[in-house]
Amino acid sequence: MDKEFLQTVLGLFQSDDFPWLWEVFVVVLLTLFASYLVRFLFARLEQQFKKTANKWDDAIFAAGRKPAFLMVWLLGASLVLDILRAKSEAYIFTIVAPAREVLVIILLTWFLVRLVKRIEQQLIAEEGTETPVDEATIFALGKLFRTAIIITASLMVLQTMGFSISGVLAFGGVGGIAIGFAAKDLLANFFGGLMVYLDRPFIIGDWIRSPDKQIEGTVEYIGWRQTRIRTFDQRPLYVPNSTFTQIAVENPSRMLNRRINETIGLRYDDADKVGAIVADVKEYLLANEDIDTEKTLMVNFNAFAASSLDFFIYTFTKTTNWVEYHKIKQQVLLDILAIIDKHGADIAYPTSTLKVDPLQIAQQAALSDSQSA
Repeated sequence: MDKEFLQTVLGLFQSDDFPWLWEVFVVVLLTLFASYLVRFLFARLEQQFKKTANKWDDAIFAAGRKPAFLMVWLLGASLVLDILRAKSEAYIFTIVAPAREVLVIILLTWFLVRLVKRIEQQLIAEEGTETPVDEATIFALGKLFRTAIIITASLMVLQTMGFSISGVLAFGGVGGIAIGFAAKDLLANFFGGLMVYLDRPFIIGDWIRSPDKQIEGTVEYIGWRQTRIRTFDQRPLYVPNSTFTQIAVENPSRMLNRRINETIGLRYDDADKVGAIVADVKEYLLANEDIDTEKTLMVNFNAFAASSLDFFIYTFTKTTNWVEYHKIKQQVLLDILAIIDKHGADIAYPTSTLKVDPLQIAQQAALSDSQSA
């Protein structure tokens, strides 16, 4: 049975009816060899790339492995179809050349899109860099590059298939005007997002708030249409990007220090001690390691209030952490209370003084006794 099958196959190769079988066989054999060679080369390259500290070659290797392997089989299959086209006049073989070009463009586009994605992941995952990585900017640039690659590839495919690119671009210009009127809000959000990516008033993880609108929370996601903010009561807030082009945005996450600005009132009975207390409080703040003494630091008596002699402290902490700041502020206020107590003074509170004439009290008492008698 095996001998008969072998003789049949050999007969086909020797037959004058199928002279192209040898050519097809050689092309398929060469394609198999080329695919094996590509696998072997990529395996060796993978071992070499792992030994290097450079991560960019890893990104190129990971992005190009599958497209390169498919490219070998695409070229092999197209050569086989070229052989069959030369031996046949069938109409279907006339689309081999443009189909090959289209598939080559698609494979190259696939490689470039994968490469951009790998580089994007590499930049985000890279640790120990001198400058911090802004994930939102990287995502935005990645989307722009991938969109540009896909649009360019689409135009090339249309040109390969015989369509006029100039006509497509002209149609796109007219259609763009109509789409612009119909989707002006969408475009406003898109350009608002673009401005956020370029100007970078905030990034993912920043605490932002707006004095113009009730917007306050931590930025979780920056998209092309909207930005998601997590409010402090853990509710998601979705803000259209066009809003940020019309309002003022405050970014407390980028503050350099946090301010302590407090007014403290002493009793009028402690008027002779105010100067010494103010001096000791200022000396204490200058010696406090948590206070940034290079910033403005003031401790001054500044007001004769209705029930107190007021002095204020105006200074900045080194930390910007919200929780740590309140711990420092609490300790500063407690230490100021201790300084006041050390001088035998006390904090003032609202009081009222009632002045009464003793003689008038005695007369009223005598009148009351006589009436009762």
